[in-house]
Amino acid sequence: MRAARRLAAICLALLAAAAQAEELAIAARGGRLHGTIERPAGGPPAVCALIVAGSGPTDRDGNQPGLASDSLKQLARGLAARGICTLRYDKRGVGASNAAAPDERALRFEHIVADAAAWAGHLKRIGGAPRLALIGHGEGALVALLAAGRGEAFAAVSVAGAGRPAVELIGEQLRRLPEDPRRRGMAILDELAAGRLAPNVPAEFGALFRPSVQPYLMSWLRYDPAAEIRAPGLRVLIVQGTADLQVPVSEARVLAAANRLADLSIIPGMNHVLKHCRSDADQLAAYTDPATPIEPRVVETIAEFLLRTP
Repeated sequence: MRAARRLAAICLALLAAAAQAEELAIAARGGRLHGTIERPAGGPPAVCALIVAGSGPTDRDGNQPGLASDSLKQLARGLAARGICTLRYDKRGVGASNAAAPDERALRFEHIVADAAAWAGHLKRIGGAPRLALIGHGEGALVALLAAGRGEAFAAVSVAGAGRPAVELIGEQLRRLPEDPRRRGMAILDELAAGRLAPNVPAEFGALFRPSVQPYLMSWLRYDPAAEIRAPGLRVLIVQGTADLQVPVSEARVLAAANRLADLSIIPGMNHVLKHCRSDADQLAAYTDPATPIEPRVVETIAEFLLRTP
């Protein structure tokens, strides 16, 4: 089985090498956003897919400072090898789009969704395929669902996406703290969830709840992935790995329960950055070695879904 996965990865890499990559940019509020389109070689694509990166300073390739996995770059090239045109982009404030970073106090979750929708519309115009899909990874899964629901997409793919709203996920983390900080943290979270600013933030919660980021948090806390995945007319694929240390399989099952028509694919041994892991050492290499190939089954599963979905 290990040899078969390695052979599949090599074949995908050779096919993807023939893909045609092009750098591009679009105008957005506050500056220009930059991305890469990967066109399959040998003919027009059957489907166009926008890839939306996850939370934090994750760039178009799936990398963060000090953590280079190239997971999204490999995904894009693997899909291009299957005849799917992909576009991935640096979010505002990240990578080549750094100059478009807004004042933190003015940023809202809706701005991130609007950026994804703008890229999706651009891809629809230039991609050369009649059908458009959005693929979101991690926090980008919710962004992809929201942008797909408001645009012309026929399908959305949630890869390692949460099934519960952020207020529940943050609350779960806070409840692991000792009693006093737990109580203080939950009080702040309750205020934000109710749509009220919490002006007096203890220093211990400055990184998470600083006043300048509270408006963004309030805008994000309003959304429930399990509700958004039921957008009318949208075909959905949910992909989750069993070796994901950041998002458990239970989150994928929450999404699947919310939309019984969605396809659910649980990939044994795949971690959060889409690579096959058998040990803790594999996890470290997955996050820090861009030469480690992504799990071939994630490419196969997404490509099969997009190419067969009417």
